[in-house]
Amino acid sequence: MKRFVTLTDNQTGQSIELPVLEGQAGSPAIDIRTLYRELGLLTYDPGFLSTSSCRSKITYIDGEQGILQYRGYPIETLAQKSHFLEVAYLLLHGDLPTQEELEAFTAVIRGHTMINESLKRFYDGFYHNAHPMAVMVGVVGSLSSFYHDSTDILNPRHREIAAYRLIAKIPTIAAASYKHSIGEPFVYPRNDLGYCANLLHMMFAVPCEEYIVDPVASRALNMVFMLHMDHEQNASTSTVRLTGSSGADPFACIAAGIAALWGPAHGGANEAVLNMLEEIGDVGNIDKYLARAKDKADPFRLMGFGHRIYKNYDPRAKVLRSMCHEVLDKLGDPNDPLFELALRLEEHALSDDYFIERKLYPNVDFYSGIIYKALGIPTNMFTVMFAIARTVGWVSQWMEMITDPEQKIGRPHQVYEGHLNREYVEIEKRV
Repeated sequence: MKRFVTLTDNQTGQSIELPVLEGQAGSPAIDIRTLYRELGLLTYDPGFLSTSSCRSKITYIDGEQGILQYRGYPIETLAQKSHFLEVAYLLLHGDLPTQEELEAFTAVIRGHTMINESLKRFYDGFYHNAHPMAVMVGVVGSLSSFYHDSTDILNPRHREIAAYRLIAKIPTIAAASYKHSIGEPFVYPRNDLGYCANLLHMMFAVPCEEYIVDPVASRALNMVFMLHMDHEQNASTSTVRLTGSSGADPFACIAAGIAALWGPAHGGANEAVLNMLEEIGDVGNIDKYLARAKDKADPFRLMGFGHRIYKNYDPRAKVLRSMCHEVLDKLGDPNDPLFELALRLEEHALSDDYFIERKLYPNVDFYSGIIYKALGIPTNMFTVMFAIARTVGWVSQWMEMITDPEQKIGRPHQVYEGHLNREYVEIEKRV
């Protein structure tokens, strides 16, 4: 039996029945599409915190239970049994690939890892100490001028080629951004390496000597990337969808997503974790800073603990915790006090009733930042790493949106509170 909600305007007495949409799981949504037409009323929802902007089959989150699933598969299962390109195929196509499909998909991605040689010269226009995320926004946004043969969004084959190109080229673009920032020559991709090993090689190899990627580093990055691939309709994903709703090409849409991710309230959280650890400075200061975090009058916040969506242990953090310790044991500098501080802070917070009662557990940003540092990735590249992984989710969400028959150009309304009907005063008469 179809469910409805009746809304009555107590000023006019008019009523309207609004259907309730029931998804496979999660909160039902009131379909308000006829509200403005029938009653002349809008809804007011800053940040869209109570608004479902689309129907999707890609990612499911239950924040209360601490559940994250890609296409119905628990993230814990995928992290333990799968790898980056297999999960990328899952997000793009809806099902896990057969061996033959995975081999074909991997071959296609490897075939697109290089970037146009002219694009390499684009980097020379950026100042040497430009933030890598600024470079990423510019370079990715320019891709449509190089690959305009895959920008017809109404052509399914064009959409597929553009998706594969973005996933394949984003590590090459990111590594080149890093090399530009430190003044080293670009390193070409190596298609005999896996997706994450290739990225590490392009970042840390130099032409004059051999560089061997540590398998622990490659495996850790593979896991971090899988956990960051998609996270439902967050700020950057919503930006990609909103940009795409105008008919913009996919390269422009992903560039817009990168720009949204750059914000410290979104993709910069793992960088904020390291900044917090540096502020705490020493294991002996942990109790003092925990007390500050509990004090509502103190602006200090414990970064990397708790999550806006998860009111339970972030399932991604559960997976990363053991990997974090493995990476620190194998690759971490035993003399680096920051690692020791992070481990002790984790112990204190997990045994503190204040944090336990409020379910402020370490989240994915706490562990990913520590792993990145142990891998030798500089702090200003943390959000770039996030962008590489999230590109798969952005592209998958964009492709789903383009084929949605209910898709319309995004155009939110507002509640206007400014002046009305003001008279123009000549400049010499203004006071």
